[in-house]
Amino acid sequence: MILSCSHISKSFGTDVILDDISFHIEDHEKTAIVGINGAGKSTLLKIIVGELRADEGDVVIAKGKTLGYLAQHQDLTSHRTIYEELLEVKRSLIDMEERIRSLEAEMKHADGRELEKMLETYTRLNHQFELENGYSYESEIIGVLKGLGFSEEDFQQEISTLSGGQKTRVSLGKLLLSKPDIILLDEPTNHLDMGSIAWLETYLLNYKGAVIIVAHDRYFLDRVVTKIVELDQGRGHVFAGNYSAYSQKKAMVREAQMKAYLNQQQEIRHQEEVIAKLKSFNREKSIKRAESREKMLAKIQILDKPTEANDEMNLRLEPDITSGNDVMTVRNLAKSFGDNHLFSHIDMDIKRGERVAVIGNNGTGKTTLLKIINEMVPADAGEITLGTRVRIGYYDQEHQVLHMDKTLFDELQDTYPNLNNTRIRNVLAAFLFTGDDVFKKIGDLSGGERGRVSLAKLMLSNANFLILDEPTNHLDIVSKEILEHALNQYTGTVLYVSHDRYFINQTATRILELTGETFLNYIGNYDYYLEKRELMNSLYVPDSQNLSDRSGTNETSSPLKPGSSPSLETDGKQDWKARKEEQAKLRKKQNDLKKTEEEIASLEERDGELDQELARPEVASDVGKLMEIHKEQESVRERLEKLYEVWESLAE
Repeated sequence: MILSCSHISKSFGTDVILDDISFHIEDHEKTAIVGINGAGKSTLLKIIVGELRADEGDVVIAKGKTLGYLAQHQDLTSHRTIYEELLEVKRSLIDMEERIRSLEAEMKHADGRELEKMLETYTRLNHQFELENGYSYESEIIGVLKGLGFSEEDFQQEISTLSGGQKTRVSLGKLLLSKPDIILLDEPTNHLDMGSIAWLETYLLNYKGAVIIVAHDRYFLDRVVTKIVELDQGRGHVFAGNYSAYSQKKAMVREAQMKAYLNQQQEIRHQEEVIAKLKSFNREKSIKRAESREKMLAKIQILDKPTEANDEMNLRLEPDITSGNDVMTVRNLAKSFGDNHLFSHIDMDIKRGERVAVIGNNGTGKTTLLKIINEMVPADAGEITLGTRVRIGYYDQEHQVLHMDKTLFDELQDTYPNLNNTRIRNVLAAFLFTGDDVFKKIGDLSGGERGRVSLAKLMLSNANFLILDEPTNHLDIVSKEILEHALNQYTGTVLYVSHDRYFINQTATRILELTGETFLNYIGNYDYYLEKRELMNSLYVPDSQNLSDRSGTNETSSPLKPGSSPSLETDGKQDWKARKEEQAKLRKKQNDLKKTEEEIASLEERDGELDQELARPEVASDVGKLMEIHKEQESVRERLEKLYEVWESLAE
């Protein structure tokens, strides 16, 4: 065990963020911390690295082990170049190399004991230099920089001139090169393109130390991690496996918890009914049985009803009119910014009902393409034709369609003036904005909150052609899954740009890869794209335009093997027969219970009549009659006792 978190608790004022969190990390283990926005993931990382103090609990790191931490936001200030900044990580090796070169020069002029000492030091330093991979540290730096998406031209850029995303990538490169025993990464994929994310996956998979990751990239988590620590309403739960395994297990656990809760509630109601019935018999033995059951019921440990945080948006996307079959036609489209040629001779046909994902490396022009379609940026050449009855709904990753000086309420009211106040509040509540939240200014919202406002406007647009630019950015995993479900149920057409491979895999029916200033077309989801990409690259000719997937359409599932259908039919008949037998047994028990209750009622009535008979004066003076009534009453009561037991058994 390399790291242990024991009973960690943290509150901010009255808000309990972490409540008794415990887990441990083994050496070389890759672990993800997941949870909705605000669950305390970043807070937990800061407690582990010592930036925050826990209210309760302990973090224990194995003796001699080192930590490295990448926060979400980097305030990196330096006058060094990118390459020089990463070179500083290897300062100890550089100093060692300089000392080795210095010794080589000094030994030329030394002799005797002094030379022997120098040789010993020289041998030791050379050995250490070799152990620490000193002869290849420069190529290692270049490999990391290129892996993180920096070109050789970028190496000489000064740190102070970089964007926030570039600074984060530089910080990530420095962390990876420093090779701590435990790496903690907070949203490391946010500023990486698909190629860089794939490189980072491979790097972390082969990393010799332990890794703890906070990320919303489910495809990334599936590839890298083997343990999930879930933060849910302050509590921590540990699951073995990757994200998909966790998702399935979580659903199973919740289903089992809900089933156990419902079964217990049903059993409690049933026992209360049995107790009431036994008391209604008003017999000494039945009352004792009722009291015994009451004592047992009081000892039951009542299960809490499984609850979830109010973290689910209510997103429903539905067009108000149906478009024509040809939704959009693009011919010979081209765009450049000065010497930066993004794309040329782009042809594209979008049909009704398609969900088309546009992918490609950063800087290839994906977002620019969407802006040209939405007439926010002019094209250099080509034409775009929309089909009949096409109405566009646009989601912009930079949220330029939002007005930063307006409140949430005003943003929706001004965009959709026909909506009354109640409808606007209800829509905002569906996207988790309640109470005074609706009067916050857009400019004061987080990226995730702005994303939810944009999705609310998109839902209200009732558009039949959705154009989405990085719609999952800043959304937590639950919100991403809700958006996936909404798009898969949507009856209109979708064209979107995304780096979220899991999201693409779940929603895309076709992928357009923007590469070499043109499109490569794949008829399928992301897994299909990965399968066919190498083949497409081998067939790709730079001059060709709008290449189709030459491997054809999606493979269809193979037909059933001979004999498989009868097997399924036989299984179906057996299941049906078993259900019919079970239903017949249940009906018989219900009938027996009803007959028993009717006989009990009849005998209790007869017992009451016999009591009245015994109270009559003429019977009291007739010994023969008294003996006859007593005998019948004993028989009735004996039969009742047996029937009570039968009823109690059947009632279970």
